[in-house]
Amino acid sequence: MGRLLAIDFGRKRVGIAVTDPLQIIANGLTTVASGDVYQFLTDYLAKETVDKFVVGLPKTMKNEESESMKYIKPFVAGLRKRFPTIPIEMYDERFTSVIAHRTMLEGGLKKKDRQNKALVDEVSATIILQSYMESKNNLKFQ
Repeated sequence: MGRLLAIDFGRKRVGIAVTDPLQIIANGLTTVASGDVYQFLTDYLAKETVDKFVVGLPKTMKNEESESMKYIKPFVAGLRKRFPTIPIEMYDERFTSVIAHRTMLEGGLKKKDRQNKALVDEVSATIILQSYMESKNNLKFQ
């Protein structure tokens, strides 16, 4: 069994989180510059098996695609082209940045650390992945 890899894509930075090989626990992996994300993934996939990409899907409060989808759609197309054997699933990322900030605050991180946007992106990717995994587990038990 391979890992699940979540991507919180942004125009400047990309937060990345992965599961353990048994797909039980989501952990933040890193944040990379948007222009370096494909190379990072290529290098990562040379070392690790990934079963699926989970990409954050930005939506508005009206459940419509947000403005940032114009950047995410080309990114996802590039993922499909470069890694055609790995399925991609989009997952609602509303509120992940807010939850990330709250989690960091409750975790006792200092204000300077909470203002680190790269860390916020990594934590957001972890929240996307954890939420995705929980939603799939809930479906199994219904």
